[in-house]
Amino acid sequence: MTIKLVKSLIGSKKDQIATAHALGLKKIGDTTNQPDNAQTKGKVAKIIHLVEVSEA
Repeated sequence: MTIKLVKSLIGSKKDQIATAHALGLKKIGDTTNQPDNAQTKGKVAKIIHLVEVSEA
């Protein structure tokens, strides 16, 4: 699964920022490939309003 950060982390809660950093997303436009498993889906669900997800 490919995850892209499309909105700024400014103003987000600390746990949401930490989740984005754990996925390797720091700046707008950053993209990362993650395994399609329950842990990744849980992280994405926490910050779904900040990211764009595509199945790759």
